[in-house]
Amino acid sequence: MIDEQTTTISTVLLKHDKMPSKHIETRVYFPNLNSIRFIAAFLVIIHHIELFKYMTGVPSEGNKVIGMIGKLGVVLFFVLSGFLISYLLFKEKEVTSTISIRKFYLRRILRIWPLYFLIVLSAFFVFPFISFLTLPGLEKSVVWEDFGLKLSLYVLFLPNLALYMFKMLPYAAQAWSIGAEEQFYLIWPALNKRVNNKWALMFGVIILYLGIKFVAIYLLPQTSAVLLFNQFWYATPIDCMAIGGIFALIAFENSSFTTIIKKILFSKWCQWGTLFFTVALISQGVYIKYYLHFEFYAVLFGILICNFACNPKPIFSMEYKILNYLGKISYGLYMFHTVAIVFSIRILEKAGILSDHILYPLAIVISIFISAASYEWYEKKFIVKKVKYSNIISGDSARIKANI
Repeated sequence: MIDEQTTTISTVLLKHDKMPSKHIETRVYFPNLNSIRFIAAFLVIIHHIELFKYMTGVPSEGNKVIGMIGKLGVVLFFVLSGFLISYLLFKEKEVTSTISIRKFYLRRILRIWPLYFLIVLSAFFVFPFISFLTLPGLEKSVVWEDFGLKLSLYVLFLPNLALYMFKMLPYAAQAWSIGAEEQFYLIWPALNKRVNNKWALMFGVIILYLGIKFVAIYLLPQTSAVLLFNQFWYATPIDCMAIGGIFALIAFENSSFTTIIKKILFSKWCQWGTLFFTVALISQGVYIKYYLHFEFYAVLFGILICNFACNPKPIFSMEYKILNYLGKISYGLYMFHTVAIVFSIRILEKAGILSDHILYPLAIVISIFISAASYEWYEKKFIVKKVKYSNIISGDSARIKANI
């Protein structure tokens, strides 16, 4: 998702405190972004409730909107991640004159890997042995087909390739987006460290990605290998993350150009207009041409993220304690919700009371419960270690220190 799951950052609040080592500690906190994380996770959950109803033989609401919001929830995660990661890299280079790639990787490892590998290993070695959670046509024998190659792809953070090479891996298929983000993280700090012209970098990545996509779709013969590449490339939308980077650059720079852009973006008409336009398109299931579908919505999401994070006068605030907490556990919500959904369906089937009025709240509540437990008793043990490798203190660490 998914995530800059724990680095809720911001340009709105920025503090510098002297530390005992005479090192200048820079803290950055963006308001509202935890709430946006939860919204993104919520969209994915709603989509998957209907998907798993269908997979378990329960009549489902297969309309266009339900089919679209799950992918758009992931796109929202991508844009948010690109925005946050890029801004932190810009700030780190400004403060320290460089970017520590080693520390960046260590921070990502501490946040992403523990939960990712817990889910992946459970999907291979635990869930296939629980008949209560077995999905039709995806029994243990199917999960373990091409076991070595499939497991290797997940271990090497290529689930977005495994997703199209093999049948769906129950309860870990959603990890495709984590693979896409990890591939983005692999190159992004190095590019930002070496390329001084950030505008050229952002637009260059977008143009290169779309150029490869265009060639693969329209110019190459559609062999099985090319079709597989197309699917993999479609599931690796690093251009959406670069779009998030463009809005981070707008927020970060104080040039005459970005000042004009911010004046337009931060206006009430732009905020309300973008919000209503986005909601209207999604509620009508408007699907933009395959070639630019993700990118179109990514721009709209970028405008909204920039406003909620950086505009001193946003149209409304989502800085509420409950939404902040749900955003903090959104990585767990994204990774655990499929288990919660199938468990809820099976329980309600056995009780003979399966209906959407009960299924939806039950699946959501169980997802929140599991994710909160994971966050408090498992993920936090690794998250707290991130500060040791952070030149820029961000997210909840920055908010708590600043008493926000």
